Amino acid sequence: MQPSPMSPREKGTVGFPKSSIKVLLLENVSKSAEEALRSEGYQVQCLAKLSPEELCSAIEDVHVIGVRSKTKLTADVLSHAKKLLAIGCFCIGTDQTDLAEAQEKGIPVFNAPFSNTRSVAELTLANIVNLSRKLADHSKELHEGNWNKTAKGCHEIRGKTLGVVGYGHVGSQVSVLAESFGMKVLYFDIVPKLPLGNAQRAPSLEHLLAHSDYVTLHVPLADDTKNMINRERIAEMKDGAFLINASRGSVVDVAAAAEALRSGHLAGAAFDVYPDEPAGNGKGVFTSPLQGCPNTILTPHIGGSTEEAQWLIGEEVSLKLIKFINEGATTGAVNFPNLELPPCETVHRILNIHKNVPGVMRTINTILGDFDSNILAQSLGTRQTIGYMITDFDAQVGPEIKARIDAELPANIRTRLLV
Repeated sequence: MQPSPMSPREKGTVGFPKSSIKVLLLENVSKSAEEALRSEGYQVQCLAKLSPEELCSAIEDVHVIGVRSKTKLTADVLSHAKKLLAIGCFCIGTDQTDLAEAQEKGIPVFNAPFSNTRSVAELTLANIVNLSRKLADHSKELHEGNWNKTAKGCHEIRGKTLGVVGYGHVGSQVSVLAESFGMKVLYFDIVPKLPLGNAQRAPSLEHLLAHSDYVTLHVPLADDTKNMINRERIAEMKDGAFLINASRGSVVDVAAAAEALRSGHLAGAAFDVYPDEPAGNGKGVFTSPLQGCPNTILTPHIGGSTEEAQWLIGEEVSLKLIKFINEGATTGAVNFPNLELPPCETVHRILNIHKNVPGVMRTINTILGDFDSNILAQSLGTRQTIGYMITDFDAQVGPEIKARIDAELPANIRTRLLV
């Protein structure tokens, strides 16, 4: 049950006092998020991690939860979320969250698709240079006391062809950085994208693999990308090519990649993500077929783990959460209709999340008409099984209208009043 509504004109409320909004941030989410949310007057609790049992208990009493990539918000966990209004994923990916279940419960999920793209792009270029000069292997040799100065198998990257699979926020930045090194860039994306610089679109993934000296992956995890780079695809790559994956672990068949590295078909590889990753830091907790492969750089999912990126992610996601709590804006939500109306302090605003069935707006507008309410602005969007409506009106009967909608709209999932 939500806190009791305040009087229609009480300052600093979002249907109930901001000081009643409880926010739980997990996994050492950046201080920038904590500061932004506290500045709104919300109650903010920050914890490093919770066990699944502890998470199920903690989520019962919070209105907003913020996680990174390790905390799994499954359907079972969300079944305990009695008050939850929104979820913040302080990362690019949202595959740790059951998006469909959150949608069914009327809970928008926000992420940060832009803030760490530069960090991932820079790591990708660093790996390309490191692989080309076998720096990881040379460093290991020196740490072991061995001196092995040689130019064999070491190359400049200038003039080489980089194949970028997935030309989105990260892939396009990699493309620009690679050209500054003098590389030629091919890219492939299932969605038509405008090339930046002198990059050229490959007509097919097969063409890109066959013509690239380096292949770097920047795609989301989906049914059509799982094991996208399998044994057959790796065989289509040039002999002596390099493979870099900083997207999602299950995009590559790592056993097939390990075979290609040991056979020499691949001259090197860099992996920052894996199909199975440890739940937390620790010694001896990571195993992979890629361990021990020649000229292979393995990093622990740190593509976006820079202080700059984490600060920006904290700002980006917290701003989206604040705009949703305070104004009802869902711009940037990955599982919700994206709606936003300009804030207006002199009106009441009703936010209604409902099942996507006919007749909803007729019922709501009839209720508003019964109170002689003048609708000043109204926006409706639907996505899959749900609809979301924002309505501004001038009558001073917001609580009564909310109560009528809750009582008379069979398709209602959640109604919230902003005053």
